[in-house]
Parts: sequence; structure tokens; C-alpha cells
Amino acid sequence: MSNKKENLDNLQKKLGEVLGLERAAQKAVEELVALKLLKSESKDQAKEIQKEASSHEEKIQEVVSLFAEDEEVKLNASKVEESAKETEKKATKIMKTYLGENPDTSEALEFLCLAEGGEVSHYEVLQTICENFDNKKALTTIKSILKEEQKHLSECIDMAKAAVA
Repeated sequence: MSNKKENLDNLQKKLGEVLGLERAAQKAVEELVALKLLKSESKDQAKEIQKEASSHEEKIQEVVSLFAEDEEVKLNASKVEESAKETEKKATKIMKTYLGENPDTSEALEFLCLAEGGEVSHYEVLQTICENFDNKKALTTIKSILKEEQKHLSECIDMAKAAVA
């Protein structure tokens, strides 16, 4: 079993990572739309995912506040933000590398699959970390977001398949 400080470090890092991924997801959709890589139906679905990413970002900020205000936990919100900025920067770089010089719609949708898969795995790990803390509201929020991220991944896979059908 991990010690208390290690649990707190893991919590701060993972909260920052999911926060950074949510921000990067919003920017990615914006960029893919601007590059005209998403067509009508997939564009609408991606815009909906973008809107939900914004909502997830707000919910994660609330979870950060819950843990920061908890006298037992004493989460450092600035460490979370530092991790978020680093993760957002990495995710944006990955997108640019993945898409390359002349991306097409299929590559754009497959990148969204990659991004959503990353979010799902990060939320799965965050859920496990949150189970080490006695905060039912935070855990319920994480589980709810994870469920939506799993739905997003499935939708992205369906869009990617439809683009090549």
C-alpha cells in the first residue's frame, strides 16, 4: 500500500494530467475544424465532445478544490496546474506530430480516437487513486466523467470507421 505523501503526489499529478488532456481536447477539436478536416456529422459530434470536455474541465477544477479544502489531504492546486500545463503542451505536440504536414479526415478522426483513449486510461488510473481518499463526491465525479469519456471513445471509433466506409 502506498504511503500518504505518495498518494497525494499521484493524485496531484493525475488530476493535472486529466485537466491538461481536457484542455488539449478542446483545442484539438478547434484546430481540426479550422483545418476543415471534420465533415458535417463528425464535426457536430466533435463539437459536442468539445463542449463536454469543457464541462469535464470545470468538474475536475471542482474536484481539485474539494481536495485542496480537505484538511486531511491538503492538495496543492498549483502543482495540479503545473502538471496540467505540461500535459496540455505534450498533447498538443503529439497532435501536431501525429497529423504531420498534410493530414486527411481519416487521420484527424483517428487522432481523436487516440486522444479519447488516452483520456479513458488516465481517468481509469485517477479513479483508482481517488479510492485511496475518503471523498465520495470526488470519486463519484471521476466515475461519471470516465463513463462519458468511454462513450466519447466509442463515438470517435465509429466516426473513424464511417470515414473510411
